[in-house]
Amino acid sequence: MKALPAQRAEAPVARDGAVAARRVAVIGQGQVGLIVSILAVEAGHSVVGYDTDPSRIFRLYSGEGDIGDVSRARLVRALSSGRFALTADAARLDGFEVAVISVPTPLAAGQPDLRCVEAAAKTVAAHVRPGCVVIVESTTWPGTTEEIVVPVLESSGLRVGAGLYVGYAPERINPGDGIDATVKVPKIVAGADTASRDQVAEFWESLVDTVVLAPDMRTAELAKLIENTFRLVNISLINEIAHHATDLSADVRAAIALASSKPYGFMPFTPGVGAGGQCIPVAPRYLSWRISETSGAAADLIESALRINDAVPGWIADRIIAGLARRGITAADAVVLVAGITYKPNISDVRGSRALAVIEQLRRHGARVLAYDPLAEGVSDVLAGVTAELVAEVSAVAVLVGHHRLDTATLAMADYIFDACGVMPPASTIELL
Repeated sequence: MKALPAQRAEAPVARDGAVAARRVAVIGQGQVGLIVSILAVEAGHSVVGYDTDPSRIFRLYSGEGDIGDVSRARLVRALSSGRFALTADAARLDGFEVAVISVPTPLAAGQPDLRCVEAAAKTVAAHVRPGCVVIVESTTWPGTTEEIVVPVLESSGLRVGAGLYVGYAPERINPGDGIDATVKVPKIVAGADTASRDQVAEFWESLVDTVVLAPDMRTAELAKLIENTFRLVNISLINEIAHHATDLSADVRAAIALASSKPYGFMPFTPGVGAGGQCIPVAPRYLSWRISETSGAAADLIESALRINDAVPGWIADRIIAGLARRGITAADAVVLVAGITYKPNISDVRGSRALAVIEQLRRHGARVLAYDPLAEGVSDVLAGVTAELVAEVSAVAVLVGHHRLDTATLAMADYIFDACGVMPPASTIELL
């Protein structure tokens, strides 16, 4: 497939008004797919949101509260518009003009697992017609769309360049920022050919403020992996330095603040429990795997960053146990109250949570652990609030995720606090990571 001129990757295309309403199918109604669906409805398109999980569809239709970054009110407005339908029935995809594949790309035995992408492509292929546009959003290794998705779609009898348009436009959603923030983030788009790229760009121009043209799909796929790998490497770097800062007799957070005074060549990252969730720890493994598969060489820096990220929960647990020992409390006698268990602040998602990994490590030491999180969903035996009486009874409080809604005033009453995220007010009882 012919690549577009490389210089086009630098050319932003500003949103310049509405385009004709399209019939859109969004495959996958997780946090990314649902946002795409809502934005498309609000742009004037008619949308079918498809997911293979009927319970997910039921929750979206009838559940209470917000769904990730989509407020319940906004979802209800979209459903009430008459232009948004949710379904687990693939037959209702008939007649789509644009399909967006937004499904998970997890790991299996430490390697990329593209079964959801392949299944989604097969589902779309069963309903594709001449003139349809198919866009992959899922984070994946360079070459996936061209080598895996396109052949599945072309099994329908259509061909790219002859009635079928295929492109790649990686998601750029920062959970917790809200759906409106997504509109302001430039959207990378690429196509299997020039016509495909133009079709993908036209669709996304109706949803977001700015579209950025990539020279080809592989480069766009790589760009997404670079974004996440950059964050993983720097998070791991600062956590490794924090791990050794005590031996250096230096204040790592103060050092970061000083380094941040440099107006060029530096971006601050702060210590914490490590990168969690389904993106930052996963995408670099896709990149490392693809490098190894194509060149036979190891991606040493990426692999080191992954190992460090995996090790951080153990380091933090060791620090807490050592802090208890200094106070004459053995791990077997300790009760640790962990505050914050989601994978990042101010969200409810616990998938890939490094805080949960810290809890596991503390329990391996023999400590009894209680969990407190006012936002976490899907985990049993988690306290939604704390009392002064409870805090007085525990051996230590470990603040691992700094939600705005944490009851820091009550937590501050503890005799020993390990603050992994720097959100507690200064006190002699606090040990900072």
